[in-house]
This record gives sequence, C-alpha cells and structure tokens, in this order.
Amino acid sequence: MTQNEFVKYLEEEEISIFEIKNLKNSLDLDNRTINEIVENIVVKGFLSRIERGKYCRTNFRDENVIGTFLARESAVAYWSALNLHGLTEQFPNKIFIQTTQLKKEVEFAGITYQFIKVQPNKSVGIVFNGYGNYKYSITDIEKTIIDCFDLPQYCGGFAELIRAFYNAKLKAPKLIDYCSAVNNIAVIKRLGFLAELFEKKNLSSFVKFAKSKVNRSYNLFDTFGENTGETNNNWYLRMNLSKENILGIVQNQN
Repeated sequence: MTQNEFVKYLEEEEISIFEIKNLKNSLDLDNRTINEIVENIVVKGFLSRIERGKYCRTNFRDENVIGTFLARESAVAYWSALNLHGLTEQFPNKIFIQTTQLKKEVEFAGITYQFIKVQPNKSVGIVFNGYGNYKYSITDIEKTIIDCFDLPQYCGGFAELIRAFYNAKLKAPKLIDYCSAVNNIAVIKRLGFLAELFEKKNLSSFVKFAKSKVNRSYNLFDTFGENTGETNNNWYLRMNLSKENILGIVQNQN
C-alpha cells in the first residue's frame, strides 16, 4: 500500500482519528509497513501524532473526542462535563477524563488531558454526545454532580459546585442509583442537605434515601474549608459554610 492509497482509505472510510493497531488488521499490513506509511504522512503534515500509536488528521481538534479516545472505558467528566452541560461558565484549563484505567496526563495541540481513575463500579451514568467522528462519551448531569462532590478538586471550586446543583434539573432515581454506585456517604449527606435546603420538591425521594444513609460520623460540609462552624445533627455535617452563605451563593448569581 502506498501513502496515497492509505490517505484515500482514510477519506473513503471517513476516519479522522485512529489507532494503528486497529487499522493494521483491516488493511492486512505488518507493523513495520504501516508505521512507515503513517510516520511519512505525519512528516508531510496530513496526520498528527497524538501519542504512540494514536493519530488524527491534522485539522481534527475535537478535544472531547480526543480525550475519550486516549483512554479505554472513559468519559468526559468533572469540571469539563459541568461546562458542557451548561452548569458553569468557567472553562477549565484542561480536559478532565474519567476512566477505569491508570493513565498519565497527555498534552496535545496545546491541550492538557488529565485522567482520573475510578473503580469500575463508579463508571455509571455515561451518555454520548455528537455523531460519527465527533461522538464522545460524557457523564450525564446527575453523575457529573455526584462526581464533582466526590472529587471536588476537579470541579473548579465548591461555590461553583453549589450553584451547579442549585441550577441543575436533576432526577431523583438517577441520583439514588449513582450515589449507591459511588458509595460515598459524605457526598450523599451533602447532596441530601442541599436538596432539602433548596426545597427541590422533585428530589423528595432522594432526600428520603439520603437520610437513610446518614451515619453518626460528622463530615465537613465544605471539604476544603476549616473544621469550624455549627453542627447539623440531622445530616451529621459540620457547617463550615453557613446556610446563609450557601443561600447567598445561589441568590447572587450573575
């Protein structure tokens, strides 16, 4: 196969991003041949090397597709998903990808991709956006909220997360299912408290579920805050962020 034939194959099959090992068998080429062809095309500027064995067309720059392509069993998540769901106007300076695989950060075309490994039982609530070459996996709204409360260091700040929860149109059954999968009691207590405080009537069944999970171990409401404030004996939370401050955060949105 010549380089021109390879390029023609990509165009005919409408392939914009690929892994060499997946094309090798389809084209019946050995490792040396296909690597030489691809690397020569990279030199000519038609293809870009994302990382070893993974390439895309030079003009293909969909960071969500690229991020989920780089790791198996993955999805756009955390701060990146919050932004895509319209729950924050803040833009993260990297793309956050949740995956069941251990993977180091990757930098490509000026974008940093950070991979957060979770246990397989936490890999739930995944949907798809886009079509064809532009299709990628992403955590849905409920799972995104839960993930951000589970690992708030990847969500752009606790106040922003409170606003996201307040504004999100959430479904109680999904919250219950995903919270059961993630199994972080402190997160369940924080979400239950907020649902009750914000009087989200459609989440009454979730609040009931959350109350059934409350234990007698006190957790800080704001994970990053100091160990101060009143104790909430219904939810066993130390309110290092007062109810007044929480309500102020959501009432003073621009």
